[in-house]
Amino acid sequence: MKKIIVIHGPNINMIGERETAIYGKESFDSINRQIYDCAKQIGLECQIYQSNHEGAIIDKVQASAKEYDGIILNAGALSHYSYAIRDAIAGVMIPTIEVHCSNIFAREEFRHTSVISPVCIGHISGFGKFSYILALNGIKDIV
Repeated sequence: MKKIIVIHGPNINMIGERETAIYGKESFDSINRQIYDCAKQIGLECQIYQSNHEGAIIDKVQASAKEYDGIILNAGALSHYSYAIRDAIAGVMIPTIEVHCSNIFAREEFRHTSVISPVCIGHISGFGKFSYILALNGIKDIV
């Protein structure tokens, strides 16, 4: 069975509590349960990790090369300026899909650019929790 890791970045753990007009009221735990359920249904083994710290995310991306066949990453605001996360993704050379719950192109101007997108195999944004489900379905045939 192929192994996937979903990595949530800063503030994603506050989904359901913060900016509910943008991110909705469904809890982080509920969304994670649905990610696990979907992965199982489509034949993927899935682990989920969350950190509010850039270095911890880099460490997890680097460690993932030895344990996982693919990464689904919601780096949150770090997507827009973390060249260090970008370089970590490029360095592991395993398929990575960038995910955002909100449509980053319909938000503030600084969110319109992702420095990690160029080293990812795909980018999904704007579908709320379903961005993760779409990413799982997208990565299953690639890994």
